[in-house]
Amino acid sequence: MKGFYSRKLHSLLGVIPLGFFILEHMLTNFSAVEGGPQGFKDSVAFLNGLPLVIVLETFGIWLPLLYHGVYGMYIAFQAKPNNKRFPNERNLRYLLQRVTGVIVFVFVIWHLYETRVQVALGNVTHEELGGVMHHILTTPVFFVLYLIGVIASAFHFANGLWSFMVSWGITVGPRAQRVSSYICMGLFVITAVLFTWSMFAFRGSEFQAEGTALLETFRILIG
Repeated sequence: MKGFYSRKLHSLLGVIPLGFFILEHMLTNFSAVEGGPQGFKDSVAFLNGLPLVIVLETFGIWLPLLYHGVYGMYIAFQAKPNNKRFPNERNLRYLLQRVTGVIVFVFVIWHLYETRVQVALGNVTHEELGGVMHHILTTPVFFVLYLIGVIASAFHFANGLWSFMVSWGITVGPRAQRVSSYICMGLFVITAVLFTWSMFAFRGSEFQAEGTALLETFRILIG
């Protein structure tokens, strides 16, 4: 019974609030496409200017993310896929949900270290995050790793939403589950495309000056 409620909480937190967080993060990053460096800075400044932002982030992002990530790793490594015996779509999605969960767990730790941890340590400011992303994404190996990470994140979110609706009894019956599957996979495509589009925006010449200045700062600190 304890495991049942633990999994239910894990599932719920994956949608509320973490599902909203990934959509908000997607829109914030996409502001780099629409508004360039200043548009991205304005979006970051808006979020950091919210009332009780530390409380909102602690209880709306960090604690749910910690529980969902750690318990999700436990679920992933306890999983027993049977795709060879039953090679159907549901089993494939079950397997991909676990695989992408592991990828996202590692990716989120790396991304947080490169951004939020560096801000907390005082190495960069919120206004310099665009330059940080430019520096990361203009490195070919890091760009590929980020691309894998954002696509895995988009699938894990969208497929997790579909699974949530099934397990919580929101979509009952084959037709409802089939329709929700189309909707969630459409959401996966949209989310993946917008995140990828944002990555190319951060690689652009508009962010190059910020990335160059930030790199020079790092060199001075290291030297």
